[in-house]
Amino acid sequence: MKLFKKLFVAIALCALFATPAMAQFRFGVKAGVAINDLKFNKDVFESSNQTGFTGGVVTEFTVPVIGIGVDASLLYARRSADVPVGGDNNITESENRDYIDIPINLKWKIGIPAVSKIVSPFITTGPDFSFLVSKKNINEAWKNKTFDTAWTVGAGVELLSKVQVGATYGFGLSKSASGDNAQYSAKNRCWTITAALFF
Repeated sequence: MKLFKKLFVAIALCALFATPAMAQFRFGVKAGVAINDLKFNKDVFESSNQTGFTGGVVTEFTVPVIGIGVDASLLYARRSADVPVGGDNNITESENRDYIDIPINLKWKIGIPAVSKIVSPFITTGPDFSFLVSKKNINEAWKNKTFDTAWTVGAGVELLSKVQVGATYGFGLSKSASGDNAQYSAKNRCWTITAALFF
C-alpha cells in the first residue's frame, strides 16, 4: 500500500507542475449509488451488501495529450450495513450511516484517436477520506468511528467531453466500526457507481 501511495504522489505532482497553459480545470456535479459491505475481523459475523446513495460536487484537473490528471469530490454519502445486535452474532439489523466523503483520485484518460471527443475511457485510483455526520452509536454493542479512510480503484468512460460514468471499489484501510470493547471491528468495502456532469 505504501508503494501505491508513493506512486500516486509522484504522478500527481508531475501533473500539477505541468505547463499551466496546457492545463484544463473544470467543475461538475456527481451522483450515484453505493453498495456497501462491512468486512468484520471475525468470521462469526456475516454481512450482506446494502445499497445507499452519494452525491455532491467534483473538480477535475487534466493535462491534455498525456491525459493524466487529478479529480477531487466533496460528497454526501449514505452507507447501509448489517450489524450484529447486542451479543447475538446470528441476529443483525440494517443501519444507515451518513458521511461527508472527500475522494482524491489520480485519473488517466486513455485517448483513442478519432473518437476521443465522443468517448474516452479512464482509470482512477486514490484515497477516500470519510467523516461521520450521523449517530456514533449503532446499538448497545457497536459504535461507529468518526473518521475512516479507504483506497479506491475504478474505471469509466467520458462521453462528449461532458458526462462521466464510472465505477469504483473502495478497500477500507481503517476501522469503520467496533464492538464488544474493541475485540471486534469492521472495515468498509464499497462499490460506488456514479455519473458526473461537467460544466
